[in-house]
Amino acid sequence: MDLGLKEKVVVVMASSKGLGKASALEFAKEGAIVIVSSRSEDSASAAAEEIRSTSKNEQVHAYACDMSKAQDIQQLFHKVNEQFGRIDVLVNNTGGPKAGGFDNMSDDDWYAAFDQNLLSYIRTCREVLPYMKEQQFGRIINISSSSTKEVIDGLILSNTMRAGMVGFAKTLAREVAGDNIMVNTVGPGKISTGRIAELNEAAAKRQGITADEVLKNTEAQIPTGRLGEPAEFARTVVFLASAANSYVTGQSIVVDGGFLKAL
Repeated sequence: MDLGLKEKVVVVMASSKGLGKASALEFAKEGAIVIVSSRSEDSASAAAEEIRSTSKNEQVHAYACDMSKAQDIQQLFHKVNEQFGRIDVLVNNTGGPKAGGFDNMSDDDWYAAFDQNLLSYIRTCREVLPYMKEQQFGRIINISSSSTKEVIDGLILSNTMRAGMVGFAKTLAREVAGDNIMVNTVGPGKISTGRIAELNEAAAKRQGITADEVLKNTEAQIPTGRLGEPAEFARTVVFLASAANSYVTGQSIVVDGGFLKAL
């Protein structure tokens, strides 16, 4: 299948590691012009160099952008449009918010989670939509969490903000579909990333067992019997962000190996 991504300009936020980096790599393999971004210019540059080497695609570029700063977001998309003349795909991504339950969270924690996991996505969409509407083509993918389908104990901030983001994305998808702009949300289940390792360590402390035991217990609950690989998640992102996807919009999809029991 030709995904129609060759020479498309793709911006992947927070893509120096984890699922963002995996997604950037898969886009590069498809021949896209890929923008790797990170708060750290050094981290973005290192990731871009690795992706260029692995994909054999020299059109991978690094930009510094702190997703918590509106000015950084504005400057990023202005520079990308100035350099390449268009923006075809936006992949929104940030790290997860602080773990913990209701009693652990202050107002500052709630505001920080809102800024990081909801407002930042709103800001990036605000910046790219004028370009996408003008060219009558655009794809926006919001990387989220499986908590949009089934809440995760001990992650009250994520459960709340991710749900808000799905509501935002669904509404936006309906507003811009007439401009050939598709907006979808993709949530990882148990994918082998640093975030999962971090949560396993926290669960191990709570349960009084080792992180390896937590991992084994988790894998036993996944029908496929294992954690997913970042590339497996990324390939779903790439399809939804491609020209081959001409009719799927406003959806929230979880890539989880069948882990969730919720419909």
